[in-house]
Formats: sequence, C-alpha cells, structure tokens
Amino acid sequence: MKEGPGFSTATFAGGCFWCTESDFAKHAGIVKVVSGYTGGHKAHPSYEEVLTGRTGHVEAVQITYDERKISYEQLLDIFWRHVDPTDTGGQFVDRGAQYRTAIFYHDERQKQSAERSKQALDRSERFDKPVLTDILPLQAFYPAESYHQEYYKKSPLRYMFYRSNSGRDQFLRSVWQKKAR
Repeated sequence: MKEGPGFSTATFAGGCFWCTESDFAKHAGIVKVVSGYTGGHKAHPSYEEVLTGRTGHVEAVQITYDERKISYEQLLDIFWRHVDPTDTGGQFVDRGAQYRTAIFYHDERQKQSAERSKQALDRSERFDKPVLTDILPLQAFYPAESYHQEYYKKSPLRYMFYRSNSGRDQFLRSVWQKKAR
C-alpha cells in the first residue's frame, strides 16, 4: 500500500504495542508508527475487547516508511530483534493470543520477504526452539485509542517502568548478545 512516492506500509505484531511502536519509531526512514489491532473478526474493537482475547485480534503496529531510506527487509530485521518468535502464548510478561507475534503482509513481495526472513532466522539456530511467528495477509487494521499512540513519549516513566519489568529487554540481550552463528 503506497502512501506517496517511495512510501510503503508494513504491519507487525510484537506483543505489547507500546514496545513495538517505540522499537520501530527510532529508526531513520520510519515516517509514522500507529498502534492498533488486526487479525481478528470484530470490526473496530476497543482495547478492552481485544484484552479479553475473544476478538481474535492482536496488538500490532502499522508503519509508514520511506523505501528510499529503509527497506522492508530491514524492518523485518528490526522486528525479529525485538520479539521472542518462539512463543505463541504471548510476549514476555504479557500472556494471551492477543500478544502473539505475527507479520501481516500487504502484498506478495512482503509475503515472500517475510517467509525468507523467517526461514533464515530459524536456520540460524539463534533460538533454542523453532521460530513460530505467523505470516498472514493483512485484512484490516484498526488504530488503537489515542492514549495508546506514542505512549512511550506521553508517559515515559510509566512506559520505562513497564518495559524494564516486562522481561523483554533482558531476554533480547541474552539472545542477541550471543556470538553470531
């Protein structure tokens, strides 16, 4: 989905969207990151509805990026380095299907890139278990409520408290500081 010359859209579910948004937003070439919900059956769900786990949606981010500055393959690399792709029950302290990882492709090129990237990560044996992240077609994306957008900027102390206690960064350091395989 193009949003102007050289701009494209990508959608990723990486557990808590506050963290996923923050992890992507700091990279050059990222134009906009929107937290929201996708992958489920209920139109225009609320946070409270998604939290129940009964909508089928996951917390996700939709990214507008400038292809002249960052590629989709680079976005995939950022994604993998910020999730535990072996855990289908949620991410870190956040448990439930609404926190599982997924890559939602917008076109066939993204699908193929995501599949190649997932296979390469799995073959790398970076993780002790298989990479189980779903690669799915994007059906609809529903932006989350405004108080969730840029939460890491609006409530930096609360965000950092949550993040530092989630187990995310500790796990990621243990996996990615290993010697390259």
